[in-house]
Amino acid sequence: MASLDITKMWRDPGAPADSFYQVRPECTDVPKSKFRIKNGKTLSERKWRAAFSPEGYLDIGKTLGRIHRGGIHPSIRGEVWEFLLGCYDPKSSQAEREDIRQQRRTQYAILKEECRTMFPVIGSGRYITAPVITEDGDPILDPLVLQEAKAAKEAKEATSGSQGNGASDDYEMVKEDDKRVIEWKLSLHQIGLDVARTDRSLVFYENQENLSKLWDILSVYAWFDKDVNYCQGMSDLCSPMIILLDDEADAFWCFERLMRRLRGNFRYTESSVGVESQLNNLASVTQVIDPKLHQHLDKLGGGDYLFAVRMLMVLFRREFSFCDSLYLWEMMWALEYDPDLFLTYEDPELAADKSEESKSKAKSRQVGKFERENMKNAGKAAEAPLPISVFLVASVLKDKSDKLLTEARGLDDVVKILNDVNGNLDAKKACTGAMKLHRKYLKKAANTHR
Repeated sequence: MASLDITKMWRDPGAPADSFYQVRPECTDVPKSKFRIKNGKTLSERKWRAAFSPEGYLDIGKTLGRIHRGGIHPSIRGEVWEFLLGCYDPKSSQAEREDIRQQRRTQYAILKEECRTMFPVIGSGRYITAPVITEDGDPILDPLVLQEAKAAKEAKEATSGSQGNGASDDYEMVKEDDKRVIEWKLSLHQIGLDVARTDRSLVFYENQENLSKLWDILSVYAWFDKDVNYCQGMSDLCSPMIILLDDEADAFWCFERLMRRLRGNFRYTESSVGVESQLNNLASVTQVIDPKLHQHLDKLGGGDYLFAVRMLMVLFRREFSFCDSLYLWEMMWALEYDPDLFLTYEDPELAADKSEESKSKAKSRQVGKFERENMKNAGKAAEAPLPISVFLVASVLKDKSDKLLTEARGLDDVVKILNDVNGNLDAKKACTGAMKLHRKYLKKAANTHR
């Protein structure tokens, strides 16, 4: 089915949740969504529009509780996510947001053209899965890559009306000396390999153009974020943005805002792995709320909690159906929402700085329930607030605690027990469980540091 047909289907407010993200008929093992669109609970288009003033200022506090209770109707999910992720300030007017949107679209076009100049398959409607360069900067003349590059250049010339000089492969023939360009080009085929297997059960990705769009965005992001480049798992985080937002540039900036929250997980140095700090946080939380389980996992050699890497890296994309993972994400973001919070992910000191002003903000309806609890607890605990994702994983471990304690005799058993939750988790219950553990952890942590 073409993406245009899917777009029309999204406008049907009475459609079951699953039908908004159609699964290919042959994919019979895909778990069914537990998410249900409920009148009075799910944020509807009518309630969303009513939260704006005539000038376009958004009273986002009116929507946070509803999102937490019942999620977002798929027909408006993309535009609501732009606010939840901090793409736009709720205090901005419609005109101001349109100016920002146009500026960002221009910025993305410049970034994409810069990438296309370095590698002409970018923006061609194609993508590659074979390496194009060695670590020393020497070109790899893979026939399939050359074929794609040649087709891309010919299509570009036909569109612009210019004539090529017959050397359509010249870009491949030059050794690269720039370390950053080499690193970027080394990532392109891995992005392509990941794109080819991301959400392939969805009808949406039967369209080659949509696969190419996902590859383009991830390739441009790899060039844009020089510290992180590209890491496996990022395609799972980006894919929903492509599906929810029609404009490629809008999808890119929505993904970029999500990465502001999560990019620390993808940072690798010679001495540490980015997600390691999150795993340490998970260990600390489990040790506080379920010391017996933590001791058992540690005894089995799982005290580093590496078995939870995937859950934290891609925010439960593999543990839930596609539809339910989106539902989980928006509940998380609504609970964590703070108009200024996205800035703190770039500066840990800002995250730790909970001033009197932030405490008063905790009483505001503009702040999510989870973040409000953190603000109330400011100054009582020694550590900076932890993200809700850590408590979500902790709630899964807590739910499986009895099984893990009685049946796990090794790390393989731990992995098997946790893999059994795939497709069987309930997003709403997981969030509720995470909130309960969060309150319990804050209370115990505060008592510990008195």
